[in-house]
Amino acid sequence: MRILTLPLVLCSLMLLSNNVCYIFPTEINGLKTACRNGWNLINGRCFKYVPSRMTWAKAERNCISMGGNLASVHSSEDYYDIQSLIRRVTHELKETWIGGSDAAEEGNWSWTDGTLMTFTNWCPGEPNNGGWRQHCMQMNYSGEKCWDDQRCAVKQPSVCVSKN
Repeated sequence: MRILTLPLVLCSLMLLSNNVCYIFPTEINGLKTACRNGWNLINGRCFKYVPSRMTWAKAERNCISMGGNLASVHSSEDYYDIQSLIRRVTHELKETWIGGSDAAEEGNWSWTDGTLMTFTNWCPGEPNNGGWRQHCMQMNYSGEKCWDDQRCAVKQPSVCVSKN
């Protein structure tokens, strides 16, 4: 019992000063087991829905300021779980920025967090680079609630994934 006393006291002090405190491991075999306050654990990574409407670039900077990036999606399970997070917060599935972009090279989509894009969920006929100006990825597009390339200047909510 004495072994846990000091961590519990320190944790209590941290919580009083609005810091996050974990008593148990927050990562096992590279997968997170807990997230900071306001973040949601999904398949071993921490995600946060940001309802503020921003351009894609501002949304990415906002995620970076919170220690992450716009979300990368690596499986259909990830996608449906992120949709569930959005639905839980908004009670609907709004079009939402995620971290895919082909701004560096047309047609070569990549995630801003540096992970490989091995899974895609494009809507039929997408990405189409409509008007030759669509370089940013949104989810929950159309009735099919799939991915679409969109003009980066459009303002909409976003989902971040945490690096730590």
